[in-house]
Amino acid sequence: MTAVAHGVGSRTDLPIPLGLALYGAGAAILFGFAVLLLFWRTPKIGGPDSGRPLPAGVQRVLDSPVTRRGLQAVALALAVLVVVVAFAGPADGDRNLAPWALYVTFWVGLVPASLLLGPVWRVANPLRLLHRALRPVLPVPPGAGRLPALGLWPAAASLVIFLWLELVYPDRAEPVTVGVFLLVHAVVHLALAAWFGEEWFARGECFEVYSTLIARLSPWGRRDDGRLVLRNPLANALATPELPGLAAVVVVLLGSTAFDGLSRTVFWQTGPGAANDVFSGTVGLAVMIGVVAGLYVLGARLSGRMGRQDPAIQPRRYASTVVPIALGYTVAHYFSLLVLDGQKTPILASNPFGTAGVDLFGTYGNVVDLSAVSADAIAYVQVLAVVVGHVLGVTLAHERALRAAPRRPASDQLPLVIVMVLFTVGGLGLLFGF
Repeated sequence: MTAVAHGVGSRTDLPIPLGLALYGAGAAILFGFAVLLLFWRTPKIGGPDSGRPLPAGVQRVLDSPVTRRGLQAVALALAVLVVVVAFAGPADGDRNLAPWALYVTFWVGLVPASLLLGPVWRVANPLRLLHRALRPVLPVPPGAGRLPALGLWPAAASLVIFLWLELVYPDRAEPVTVGVFLLVHAVVHLALAAWFGEEWFARGECFEVYSTLIARLSPWGRRDDGRLVLRNPLANALATPELPGLAAVVVVLLGSTAFDGLSRTVFWQTGPGAANDVFSGTVGLAVMIGVVAGLYVLGARLSGRMGRQDPAIQPRRYASTVVPIALGYTVAHYFSLLVLDGQKTPILASNPFGTAGVDLFGTYGNVVDLSAVSADAIAYVQVLAVVVGHVLGVTLAHERALRAAPRRPASDQLPLVIVMVLFTVGGLGLLFGF
């Protein structure tokens, strides 16, 4: 059941020559940057106080504890069902709901849900409900004062663990593996929340941080005064707090999707990854994250040095501008998985325990419709997602540079732009080139 862990479509699906795609994508980034240099010379994107406020009544409903607790209770019930099915459902992972629910519906589905609705997992995270239920018997969190200094580094570590499970661990698609992971994940993060306080989930729980980061490109935002607003998604992205570890989270997302693409190449399957074991996969994942991190930090620091700014703070300052790039890679790698393999979840949910004669929703006899989206459409979405993500990233970086040093020439950003071009060409090459 490798499809559950890898959402990349076939590399032969690209309906245009690879060279044309690579040159065209790189040229699009450079041309866009040239246009920005010529015509975008002052900040144009709204600040953190911009946006059209939602009606007060709507905000009261959305921020109501009743709404949040209700969504958390529903999410908790579904999570409990998935765990029970993982242990008590069919032993065959292809017929068990749990792997499909975790890797496809939840993990991949968080992307469109967060883009359309905002930081949904911050609102619906069932671990927050469990922590609140335990809080009366817990002592005052002894580590609460230390949490701000940690920033998002705990979330980066938590993401690495989940992505290692998804991309490297050989038995990732076994239902028992999914059940054990969900239980351990819950216990560990509840224990850490008991030590650091409820704010731990916003800093260290990988799914909540991931959803919140993707939601920075949604049209829904919150001003500094707490008012919910509808505003330019780019303004949301630029309002991302420059917390320690933010760059690490973005780099982990980029590096993991790069490894996902690499692991599907002939080079990997006949070379370093031929053994298909934990060691080679772990090394490959670490190397790809390291390569992405090295390139990004180098580009950001060189841009800072050219702009006569402190190079040490540049990776954190520009991390939010890389979010569209990470999102583009995610869409490119997992679009086909959600559209095609995502059909398995409603099919299996109709009979979660594989009981003879049970068909709750009348879908258990259905099969995955592989014609739901064509190979050409998948390829076009992949190329478009990567290119658009990088164009938006360059735009955000340009705006960020203008705000940080309005009197410096915008060409100081060139090292970071070159790195973004390398990410574009490399990403498309890993998708289609081998």
